[in-house]
Amino acid sequence: MLGQPGAGKGTQAERIAARHGVPKVSTGEILRRAVQAGTRLGGTARHAIDSGNLVGDDAVICIVKERLTSPDARSGFVLDGFPRTIVQASALDDLVVRRGALIVLDIVVPEDVLVHRLASRRICSLCGENASIEAKRACAKCGGPLVTRTDDGAGIVRERLKVYQRQTKPLVEYYAPRVTFRSIDGNQAPDAVTRAIDTAIVEAVAAGGAGS
Repeated sequence: MLGQPGAGKGTQAERIAARHGVPKVSTGEILRRAVQAGTRLGGTARHAIDSGNLVGDDAVICIVKERLTSPDARSGFVLDGFPRTIVQASALDDLVVRRGALIVLDIVVPEDVLVHRLASRRICSLCGENASIEAKRACAKCGGPLVTRTDDGAGIVRERLKVYQRQTKPLVEYYAPRVTFRSIDGNQAPDAVTRAIDTAIVEAVAAGGAGS
C-alpha cells in the first residue's frame, strides 16, 4: 500500500487483510509499540517520529524481514507503511523472491484533504490503535482514551508530507512500470475506495499477479 500520510492506507490494508485471510503488517504500528514499550528501537523511532522524519532503512528492513518469516504470513500479507524508500523497495523484492509478484496500490489524495485528515486523527493512548475520525472519546478496541498522535501536529504534518515528496514518491516511479501496479482515487468515501481496490486487485492478478 502506497500513499501519503493520511491517505487511508491503514484502514484499507485492514480490510484487504481481513477479506483475504492474511495479516496486515504495519511498520508504523510496530514502531509505535516499540516507543510505548521503551525499547532501544523505540528510542530511535521516537526521535525520528517526533521530528517528522522516517526511521532508518536498516532498522525497518530488519523489522519487516523478521515479520514476514512468521507462519501467518506464509500464504500472503498486506504491507502498510513499507516500503517507503527505494532502498526498502529493493530489499522487499529480495524478500519476496519465489513468493509471487507484488500487487502495488497507490492511494492518491489531494494535499489539502490530507492536512485536514491528519489534523483530525486520534490514537489510543493505551494500545496504540488508530481511531476513526468519527471516534471522539474512547478506543473501539480497548476503551482507552484517544489522543492526538505526536506526529500529527500541524508543523510535523507538513514536514511529513515534504519527506514523502522527497523520499517516498519515487516509489511510484519505481513500481509504475509493473503490470501489478494500480493507482487508486482515495478522495472518496472509504467504502468506495475499498470497492476500487477490490477491482484493482482482480485486474492486477489477471495481469500477472500471484495469489492474494
